[in-house]
Amino acid sequence: MDYKHLGRTGLKVSRIVLGTMNFGELTDEKTSFAIMDEALQAGINMFDTADVYGGPQSPDMAKGFGVSEEIIGN
Repeated sequence: MDYKHLGRTGLKVSRIVLGTMNFGELTDEKTSFAIMDEALQAGINMFDTADVYGGPQSPDMAKGFGVSEEIIGN
C-alpha cells in the first residue's frame, strides 16, 4: 500500500480510501465490519464518511443521518 503525508500533521494515510456511504441503509453493521476488517488488512487506514451517510436521503426519513459514522465508531 502506498501512503502519503496528510498535510503537515505527520500522519501517513493510505492513497486508497474506503468510502462508507452505503454503511447503514444498504450494508448492515456486520457486513460493514467485515468490509472494514478487509480494508485494514489491505493497509487502508483512511475511511470517508459524512454525517449524511447511512440512510435514505429524503427529508421525511425517520433515521439515517450519521448511521455510517455510528457503525465506524462501534
